[in-house]
Amino acid sequence: MPIVVNLDVMLARRKMSLTELSERLGITISNVSILKSGKAKAIRFSTLEAICEVLNCQPGDILEYMSVEDYNKLTRS
Repeated sequence: MPIVVNLDVMLARRKMSLTELSERLGITISNVSILKSGKAKAIRFSTLEAICEVLNCQPGDILEYMSVEDYNKLTRS
């Protein structure tokens, strides 16, 4: 059951670059990029909390559950 990371959507809504987010979080750009790409296998609650604080959003704005069928449709596009 895939969990989709919508960090890119929130960055666009906040008109913030990945570099700016990385600097404000104090996390390397490569680690933030791994989160943004959806390739991360885990995220610490403290990191999720910091992202939500910087982007002024809720965890559900960043993470979304998607059925396998819907995920497969999304990734085939």
